Amino acid sequence: MGQSKDRIGASRRRVLKATAAIAAGLAAPTFLRIGSALAAYPDRAIKIVVANTPGGPSDILARILAAEMQPILGASVFVENKGGAGGNIGMGFAARADADGYTILLTTSAFVVNPGLYNTLPYDPFKDFVAICEPAVNPHVFTVKADLPAKTMKEFIALAKADPDKFNVSTPPIGTTPQLQAEVLKLREGLGKMATSVYAGGGDAIKALLAGTVQISSGTLAPAFPHMKAGTLRALAQTGEKRWVGLPDIPTMGEAGFKDFVFDTYCGLVAPAKVPPENVAKIEKTVLQILAKPEMQKKLTESGFEITAKDAKGHAARIAKEVPMYKKIIEDAGIKKL
Repeated sequence: MGQSKDRIGASRRRVLKATAAIAAGLAAPTFLRIGSALAAYPDRAIKIVVANTPGGPSDILARILAAEMQPILGASVFVENKGGAGGNIGMGFAARADADGYTILLTTSAFVVNPGLYNTLPYDPFKDFVAICEPAVNPHVFTVKADLPAKTMKEFIALAKADPDKFNVSTPPIGTTPQLQAEVLKLREGLGKMATSVYAGGGDAIKALLAGTVQISSGTLAPAFPHMKAGTLRALAQTGEKRWVGLPDIPTMGEAGFKDFVFDTYCGLVAPAKVPPENVAKIEKTVLQILAKPEMQKKLTESGFEITAKDAKGHAARIAKEVPMYKKIIEDAGIKKL
């Protein structure tokens, strides 16, 4: 009888142990899930999608920021290029990314231009994204060959009007802000006969100017700057709100007598719309902290950028202003939608 009781007791203990083991096994994954959900952001790598091919201004800026963000955030930050279709491929990809803060987008002015340029888009700039910040802009310049008699924009326009069939302008692709500013100049100054020669990139547009195929080029500063320093090209005007620090002697279009003529190519960070606000705020704070460093300001200026360091509110205000603005410019210039 005593042996029977001992066997029953041992069986009960084995059942209780087994039950406890099963309970522990069930509880552990639940605990891990809760712990993971409560982990501080970021606890894994962050991807910055660049909606352009490698080597351009947006790619350069993204890689500079990524390197600086890593030690501050305590997580790996890497860049993934998804160029093509005027930036739409990368922007569409980012719009469909998980809204967790681990995929963000660094885009250019294509973000605000494309809604007015394309019949269909894979993203909505207002519904699919939330602004993080605007780190910097690329200044634009109108350049001519150094041997052209015109020393100012007014003098160039006078030459072009006197012999319109002999004056052409080169620009990067259709829908880029340098191309659109060239169309605005033609509309406002009555230069309808001046043909626009559109090239695959800003470097090609400058090559056409150097070769004498065109008489003026409208583009970002970077491809023109080395030729300006070499003395083969002359900048007539820059199109920012103020003079870029690297071109202190070149007037803005406003200073040259062209009212409300402000264009640039901006670089902005956005995130999928439903990313937790605290994650967006952390990236915003981190990037603005980086941009405040004197050594970073020097590095970006030497790379051809003008630091704007606008916060999320400032970036959102630019988006709200420029989407309808570029739609109207495209319509007024008679540019066919793509």
